[in-house]
Amino acid sequence: QVQVVESGGGLVQPGGSLRLSCAASGSIFSIYAMGWYRQAPGKQRELVATITSGGSTNYADSVKGRFTISRDSAKNTVYLQMNSLKPEDTAVYYCNAAFRDSTSYKSADSWGQGTQVTVSS
Repeated sequence: QVQVVESGGGLVQPGGSLRLSCAASGSIFSIYAMGWYRQAPGKQRELVATITSGGSTNYADSVKGRFTISRDSAKNTVYLQMNSLKPEDTAVYYCNAAFRDSTSYKSADSWGQGTQVTVSS
């Protein structure tokens, strides 16, 4: 099994910054990509940012220029640096890992439990 654990959420004032971390562990042969998604109350889950094993990144238009995704491949960990936060960034942020399982050698993906980010004065 693969576990994905997020950390770093919290309450921050508009214009402030937060850094989220996500670590994947377990029966991982290799990771294809990891990413951050978010879900606000009453809304569907949406992509925030992703990063591939080759380092290619993709961002939602709403966060471009404010959020930065990075990774530590040796630790199967990704980070999301969030700057210039806005109230509309308030959501539960989920991490996803797409990987090849070391036991079955099949491709799969796993989600974390989510971490709350609240932007409010």
